[in-house]
Amino acid sequence: MSSSNSAARIAAAIEQRFGERINPQAEAPGSNEIARMLEHCTHRKWTDRALTPELLRLLCAAALSAPSKSDLQQTDIVNVVDRAERAAIVATIDDMGWIMDAPVFLVFCGNNRRLRLMSQWQGTPFPNDHLDQFFNAACDAAMIMAAFIQAAEAAGLGCCPVSHVRNHADKVSEVLGLPRWVFPFAGLCVGYPARGNRITPRLPLAVTLHTDRYDESNLREQIARYDARRHMLQPYGRQRDPQRFGKLEQYGWSADKARQYAVEERASFGGYVRRQGFRLD
Repeated sequence: MSSSNSAARIAAAIEQRFGERINPQAEAPGSNEIARMLEHCTHRKWTDRALTPELLRLLCAAALSAPSKSDLQQTDIVNVVDRAERAAIVATIDDMGWIMDAPVFLVFCGNNRRLRLMSQWQGTPFPNDHLDQFFNAACDAAMIMAAFIQAAEAAGLGCCPVSHVRNHADKVSEVLGLPRWVFPFAGLCVGYPARGNRITPRLPLAVTLHTDRYDESNLREQIARYDARRHMLQPYGRQRDPQRFGKLEQYGWSADKARQYAVEERASFGGYVRRQGFRLD
């Protein structure tokens, strides 16, 4: 693929994603990969084509090569092959039966257990039993999963993260046999996509990209413009909980997210994390 074609793809994807124009240099190194990242989309429908075990293992190796906090390597990937085990996890999640259709379903787990065991084996104290241990393991898991998605998309695959594995984390831990200090971070459906990319508009860079200091000047106006742009490009098919909140003529991203989090969800996760052995103070 020519670098000039990549530059055109980059410019088109940025305009569609962020609503602004950036004219990249045609000869910029890495432009093919940057274009592919900008064109990223989530997939929930896949073909019947199976992933080979060799490809899946290769993608996991690539993902586990991502940065790791202090080289602690606090991530595990569980490939849920058994259909009954996958069904048991899906039973804890509302309205996501399509997870059963994915050729591969992985669960990425944060793991602070190995560090604690090694401290015992080496006879060293462990004075760091506080929130940072959970935070570090969760961040490692996030980076590993992001790296897996990047590698998978480079191989022509499509993915869909599933944070809902944390809705009933106790049950998911039971199904996967997770011991203390290991927790499910997110699931990931993987397969060959059944349809092409659909770039979802994101908040403008003026909202999320800062120089020197955090700045939320004109935030409400910026989000209102984003709501209007997203409604024009990708209107929501339905409005959440109209009986409670009514129906809006222009139902945008901010209304959808506000309504989504007007319903209590995952309130038990903190208790689960403590039962797994983590201190959160």
